[in-house]
Amino acid sequence: MTEAIAGPSGPGTVVLDLGANVGALVLYTPAALDGLEIEISLEDVPGARRTHSRVRPRHTAAGTRYAAVYPGLSAGRYTVWAATRDPAGAVVITGGCVTSWNWPG
Repeated sequence: MTEAIAGPSGPGTVVLDLGANVGALVLYTPAALDGLEIEISLEDVPGARRTHSRVRPRHTAAGTRYAAVYPGLSAGRYTVWAATRDPAGAVVITGGCVTSWNWPG
């Protein structure tokens, strides 16, 4: 199976649906993580399903940053998982808000 490589996204290409108990996460990373899928999962929920997003270059008027975007997240505290399956950190998602988080390091 051949895996397609996603190209960069431009301004206005990501739509976020926010609500009272629904937020979103923009996870900024170093360029070295371009193309990797980063998983997150709700903390304190036994057997919580992980969701993932691919790191892509995000072009804006201010320049290019690398990020994975997670739309439509239930409000709560999430674990961000490293490629080694160890936690890379934690982030709190608030309903109606877009949360930004920087990859550690």
